[in-house]
Amino acid sequence: MFGRFRELDLWKCSMELVVEVYTLTRKLPEHERFGLVSQMQRAAVSVPSNIAEGYGREHTKELIKFLYVSRGSLMELSTQMEISVKLGYLSEGDLKHFESLSNRVHKLLNGLIFSLKKTVK
Repeated sequence: MFGRFRELDLWKCSMELVVEVYTLTRKLPEHERFGLVSQMQRAAVSVPSNIAEGYGREHTKELIKFLYVSRGSLMELSTQMEISVKLGYLSEGDLKHFESLSNRVHKLLNGLIFSLKKTVK
């Protein structure tokens, strides 16, 4: 089970999310390069990275912990996307496309967490 994270739809979808965030952050102004852009990119990268790190651990409890961290990063990223729209850097259309990917990652994360928690005593 461990080490097979690349086969997960969750990991693949979260990697798509990273690419989408990097594409969208190119639209933000240069003065946000060390602010929102940096924060958004780090949060996005954190999602699949924590999935991978969790799968590299020896115990299911540790994997679950890293999946929760991944979910937290996803929520952080979602907030930063909304801030970017409110500041006029991104459009509602940009947000809708992001939310579609983000919602899929969120559902897959929750499903995996739920199924793993049933196996842990």
